[in-house]
Amino acid sequence: MENKQSTVEELYYKLKEYADLRLNLFKLKSIKKASDFFSTLTAIIILLVLFFLVVICFTIGIALLLGDWLGHSFYGFLIMGGLFIIIGLILYSGRDKFLKLSISDRLIKELLED
Repeated sequence: MENKQSTVEELYYKLKEYADLRLNLFKLKSIKKASDFFSTLTAIIILLVLFFLVVICFTIGIALLLGDWLGHSFYGFLIMGGLFIIIGLILYSGRDKFLKLSISDRLIKELLED
């Protein structure tokens, strides 16, 4: 009887140790996924900021060039503003297809990837 009780106790302690190890493994995997996700998000934000700075510089250059060709600088800025309104409306009308779907796919891929 004594032998069975020590075997059951040993099994209990091993099971408890196994559960603790699985919990620690889950915590470590969660931390890794979160850190991977946030590092990727940080890199994407930095690249987007740089991209928008480049776009702003080119936009100002094109607006000044168009304004020079048309005789007044504000004409170039009006044309570029109108172009951006058109692009904005196109992106707004397809926001689910262009933005929402691609961002959610990327998030799911990042979180489920081993």
